[in-house]
Formats: sequence, structure tokens, C-alpha cells
Amino acid sequence: MKLVPADKAPKKELTRFLDKNENVDGDLLVDKGYAVDVDGQIEGCFVLDAVEDGIYWLKQLYITKDAASKLPVLLEAILTLAKEKQAQKVYVHSHQPMVDILLEALQFHPQAGSEWVDKYPIEKGNWWTYNVS
Repeated sequence: MKLVPADKAPKKELTRFLDKNENVDGDLLVDKGYAVDVDGQIEGCFVLDAVEDGIYWLKQLYITKDAASKLPVLLEAILTLAKEKQAQKVYVHSHQPMVDILLEALQFHPQAGSEWVDKYPIEKGNWWTYNVS
């Protein structure tokens, strides 16, 4: 599995991925995101967006059903990337119970009623944060 800046990913493969996954914002992905290359095919994507100094928001995390078993490894790779970017905190919004379980296992902390949650209200799902060391 390799993380490739989406603007450097093979255009044909990125187009194939985006055509099959219409919920992914292709413009945002190419502008700020990464493609997840599994054996030469793009099987996932994410955006690690700097929203404040040292604060990143993990957005648009998506992985295909075929590659879903790689999600824990992908999340760890994203946290390594955040560390390389000298992030202090990474926020993520989850709207799937299985992702909540995985985030908790990876030592993300639930956020309820915090300044961050109030600043970016989303009706469904849960906010989590990870303190990057």
C-alpha cells in the first residue's frame, strides 16, 4: 500500500476510482488529498487538511470494500504522515460504528461539546481527535 498525492497519481487510474465512487469530491482530493495505491490500483483516498497551525482535519477518508481490511494500516499510515507534517492534533468525523471502534482502538479520543465540535457542527456521527506526539 502506498500513499500518493492525488495530483501525482496516474490520471487514468484516478479517473477510474472517481467514476466508481461518486461520493468522493474529486476536486478537493486532487487539490489537497492522497490516493491509496494497492498493487497498482487506487483503492482509497483521504484529505489531510491543515485547518489551523498544527491542527489537521482528516476528511473524505474512503476505502473500497475490496481493500477494507487495510483500513487499520491506512489509518496508521495517515497518522505517520500527520507526524511528518508536524501536526499536533488530527480530527476526524466518523459516521460508521465500525470506524468508531477502530478509531478508539487506535487511541483516538471522542469529542463531544468541545470548541472544535461547536466550530464544525455535523448532525450525524462522532468527532474524534488524536494527539500526535
